[in-house]
Amino acid sequence: MSALPLPELSPIPLRSYFVRGRNALLVRGSFQPMYLDYYLHLMQHSIQQNEKLDDMLKDTLAALALHLCSRPHDETVAWTIHMKEPLRANLFVTGSTNPGRVTGRVFTEDVKKEGEALFIAQINRLNQPTRQSMIEFHGSDVLKGVEDFYTISEQRLTRFFRLPDEEYVQISAEPDCDEIWLSEIQLENVLEIDQNETLSLLETRGYQFECGCSMDRLLPIINRLPKEDLDHIFEDGNAQVTCPRCAAVFRATKAQFDAWRLANAE
Repeated sequence: MSALPLPELSPIPLRSYFVRGRNALLVRGSFQPMYLDYYLHLMQHSIQQNEKLDDMLKDTLAALALHLCSRPHDETVAWTIHMKEPLRANLFVTGSTNPGRVTGRVFTEDVKKEGEALFIAQINRLNQPTRQSMIEFHGSDVLKGVEDFYTISEQRLTRFFRLPDEEYVQISAEPDCDEIWLSEIQLENVLEIDQNETLSLLETRGYQFECGCSMDRLLPIINRLPKEDLDHIFEDGNAQVTCPRCAAVFRATKAQFDAWRLANAE
C-alpha cells in the first residue's frame, strides 16, 4: 500500500547566532544533504519538474528551515507561493521544529489564472488560533519574496543570502538592531562575517526533508469522498493517491481500502 522506503535520513544542523554589536540574529546551514534526500524522494516517486521551478522550491525549503530555526519550538508553518512567472504555478512548503522536518512540492495543474501573484503564510502554535498573512509576490526570486514577507507581515527587517555549496544564511533584526548595517550588507560581507563580526552561538537545531505521509494517513481523506467519486477512483480495482504536501504517490487496491474501512469503522 505504500512506496518503497527511502534510505534513513539524517537531519542537517542549522545554527543560530547573536551578532554582537549589531543586535541581529543570524541563522545558517548547508543544505546539500537535505537536497540529496529531496532528489531521492523525487526519484522514488518518479516526479519530474521544470528546472527553474525546482530551483525555486529548493530556495523555499531552505528559507523555511532557516525561518523555523529562528522561531519558537512549537510553531508549524506553511507557505504557499502563487506565481505567474517564469510559469504559472504554486510552490507549497511546510515544516516544524518538533519534529524538525520540512517538505514541499510544486503544483502546475489547475492553478488559477485570475488575481495577483501571492505569498501566503499560515502559522500554527499549540493552544493558539491559526494566523494567516498574505502579501503580493513580485517576480520569481523566492528569497526576496520571503524578505518582503518579513518586512510587511512580521514588520522585521530580514535578509537572506545564497552562498556557494548550497549554504544559506538568514540575518534578522532584533530590538535595537543596526538596521543600516543590515540593509546594506552584501554577499561578500556575509562570506567574511566570521572575521568581521562577533558571533555568539545560541542554538543548534536539526531539520530534514521528510513529509511523514503514508497510504494509511491518506486513506481517511479518500474515505470522506462521495460514493460516486470512490467508484471512479477504484474503477479498475486500484487507486493512485498523491500526497498534497510532497507529491508522493501511493497505490491501494479496493480490497485493501475496504479492509481498512472495516477496521476503522466506528
